[in-house]
Amino acid sequence: MGYELRVEMIPSARPTAIVRRRATMAQLPKVIPEACGTVWNMVKARGIKGAGRHVAVYLDDEMNLEIGVEVEEPIQGDDELIASSLPSGRVVTTVHFGPYQQLKAAHQAIQDWCKANGQELVRPCWEVYGHWLDEWNTDPSKIRTDVCYLLK
Repeated sequence: MGYELRVEMIPSARPTAIVRRRATMAQLPKVIPEACGTVWNMVKARGIKGAGRHVAVYLDDEMNLEIGVEVEEPIQGDDELIASSLPSGRVVTTVHFGPYQQLKAAHQAIQDWCKANGQELVRPCWEVYGHWLDEWNTDPSKIRTDVCYLLK
């Protein structure tokens, strides 16, 4: 799959409501959806307005994660549901269309582009998952995920 990569400036951090997790690569297909569901249920139960798309933030190479949802304004966090944010700064980003199991190709395309163009990546990197559409159940090639990496 060919990816169109863009360098963008994200002017301000985007607030999120998250839970923290740690996972191996093999555990991601289970950990991320479960954590998204946990956060969504807490956001609904607490009446937090303006919840948006789900996110998974990869904080480091040890697979420490922040998984949750975008929110319109910072929340009052606690031990269970944590206030965080997607970072601001210069990023390289691409859109992946297809099943989540194929997201590694989008990450690899960004890493390859950076090597070829003398750009240095810094953590975190993150994925923003499109709002689920019924048609994706029958045509997973339409599933949208935005992949972003901070640039040094």
